[in-house]
Amino acid sequence: MSTLHVVQYSGGIGSWAATQRVVAEHGTTNLVLLAADTRVEDPDLWRFVRDSTVHIGVSPTVVADGRTPFQVFADQRFLGNSRLAPCSSLLKQRPARAWLDGHADPATTVLYVGIDWSEAHRTPAIVRGWAPWTVRFPMCDEPHLSKQDMLDAARAAGLTPPRLYELGFSHNNCGGVCVRGGQKHWLHLLTVFPDRYAQAEEHEQQLRAELGDVAILRERRGGISRPLTLIELRCRHQAATASGGHRP
Repeated sequence: MSTLHVVQYSGGIGSWAATQRVVAEHGTTNLVLLAADTRVEDPDLWRFVRDSTVHIGVSPTVVADGRTPFQVFADQRFLGNSRLAPCSSLLKQRPARAWLDGHADPATTVLYVGIDWSEAHRTPAIVRGWAPWTVRFPMCDEPHLSKQDMLDAARAAGLTPPRLYELGFSHNNCGGVCVRGGQKHWLHLLTVFPDRYAQAEEHEQQLRAELGDVAILRERRGGISRPLTLIELRCRHQAATASGGHRP
């Protein structure tokens, strides 16, 4: 029986580059490009998915839980943060696993994940998490490419990479509104997409009203860790900018 090759096709440049290596080795006959829709992706992510999969010659298989990250936080009564974010598991991994359960025999399926050599420390946990499926990481193999190398390769293939990279974001996740990001990430979001920041700020306030003194971010001052709300971060930044400073 032939092997089914399933790429977790996130819309990021890493999963695209990983797919190029899978296609070069195995072709496209038994290739599945499995994309999970979190309902909050930047529209240009789906433009890139459309353009790139046409170029590859395989239509994407899109799965979805149906909720957004903040709807998950409300249902779980837990506000995601850089240390723990249930949105990734519930909106990406669980729908993808449900598809695998229904369509892919672990004995004849290989699952590919697009993380690269710079994040190779993550691979053991990913392998355990996707058992019993075999998992491979093409971009951890040599030749090692930087993210810029991958973006350049996409352009050389005639594709326009997702715009979030050009706008200074390190990943093409959730339209830039990623609770795993730190203060620098959120300040960048405030600058580039103030409307998205404002919406996240509103969602955070709604959850604080239900859950108490919680926040996406934390800060440590005087040896004490405390929640840092998006409102406080924005106000600090605006005050510092008005006075000629740059720090939050």
